[in-house]
Amino acid sequence: MKLTFCGGVQSVTGANYLLEVGENLKILVDCGMFQGTHFCDKRNFEPFPYNPKEIDAILITHSHIDHIGRLPLIFKAGFRGKIFSTSATKDSSEYLLIDSEHILNKEAEERKQPPLYTIEDVNSMMELWQTVKYRQKFKIGPPSDEFEIEFFDAGHILGSSFILISDKTGKKIVFSGDLGNISTPIVKDTEIIPAADYAVIESTYGDRLHEDTGKRKDILEDIIEETISAKGVLLIPAFAMERTQELLYELNELTENKRIPRVPIFIDSPLAIRLTSVYKKYSQSPDYFDKESIDLMKKGDFIFEFPGLKFALNTEQSKEINNIPVPKIIIAGSGMSQGGRILHHELRYLSDPKNTILFVGYQGAGSLGRQILDGAKSVKIMGTDVAVNCRVASISGYSAHADSLGLINWIKPAHQTLKKVFVVQGEEKASLALVEKLEDELAVEAIMPSMGDSIML
Repeated sequence: MKLTFCGGVQSVTGANYLLEVGENLKILVDCGMFQGTHFCDKRNFEPFPYNPKEIDAILITHSHIDHIGRLPLIFKAGFRGKIFSTSATKDSSEYLLIDSEHILNKEAEERKQPPLYTIEDVNSMMELWQTVKYRQKFKIGPPSDEFEIEFFDAGHILGSSFILISDKTGKKIVFSGDLGNISTPIVKDTEIIPAADYAVIESTYGDRLHEDTGKRKDILEDIIEETISAKGVLLIPAFAMERTQELLYELNELTENKRIPRVPIFIDSPLAIRLTSVYKKYSQSPDYFDKESIDLMKKGDFIFEFPGLKFALNTEQSKEINNIPVPKIIIAGSGMSQGGRILHHELRYLSDPKNTILFVGYQGAGSLGRQILDGAKSVKIMGTDVAVNCRVASISGYSAHADSLGLINWIKPAHQTLKKVFVVQGEEKASLALVEKLEDELAVEAIMPSMGDSIML
């Protein structure tokens, strides 16, 4: 097997890994978008470092745009193989890619460039997509060079997977995708890694530990109470997939147990609302939801509906939020403030010291969210300079990613069989920290590859 790193190295975004056997079989794991100061980084406009027409299949770990965002583009460039993922990943990916196309069109207009892809590309690409169940082995390729594939639950977001790939000789490599944080609500916990010869592991939080997930609800409660007491607005930029649904789960509990005063809570994200419908679709499935969540809903406590919660699907409903008196809570996309309706609320509310902006997810280098989190006194939003006078807070315990301890613990059961671990999907500092931890704590050879590196396994 030959492994080539075509993205997702020394960077959190752009996951894209090419695995080859001889001249007859080429597959990709993920085909993500590069993201940074823009929703779509200029690197996405560069040609793929392989011939898309020669790719036999693409395996998708999960539906975040930095793992699926270039699928319509690779289709546009000639890929006509098969795409495989869990059914929940397929369903959510379609919504995310359609929403992404809308954002990309706006950015293309601003840059005076043609759009990266069209809705027609998305629709045609989706026809190539097939679904598989967790732990359902299947084969790809001619009998002489075939791969055996198996998906496992990564516990990251609904339908997320890590993927084990075996060649004809029995050599095995596992791709982590993004691994989930421990003890998070809704989705099931990350499965144990099987024995493998090689592993490709993410490192988004490779140099950090999260707060205790058991305390994050208490921290959220305190921030809400303090903002309400100040008669302010609590802004929460949130990713439409998983983060919004986790917040709803915990706000439901805080509200029903009267731990916070009842105030209007707005979900101002059409994408988050549509993705929540995907969660509803699978809410009784033990393949995806944890037992606690299923039991709650069987008792009639539907975790995505509670008093005070309002959904703003259209533009008029979004604008109407401005007319609702304070205090109030607004959850809106995008999670890194790189676009979406959160920008309009930040433009309106960041300058008032009574208000709070709360970050509950990773903020990529160069993003507007990262600037605010790092203490910028003023930021530019839609061409306007906006003073950041409000309180800035963050809760890393809401991250859907495993922290450094979680990553080490995931590798540990397979460390005696692993010949080498490739550390990817993290900023350089985080990746190098995880490399050091893997070598020091587990005595596993680990490296941080560079873009374009090819390695014979």
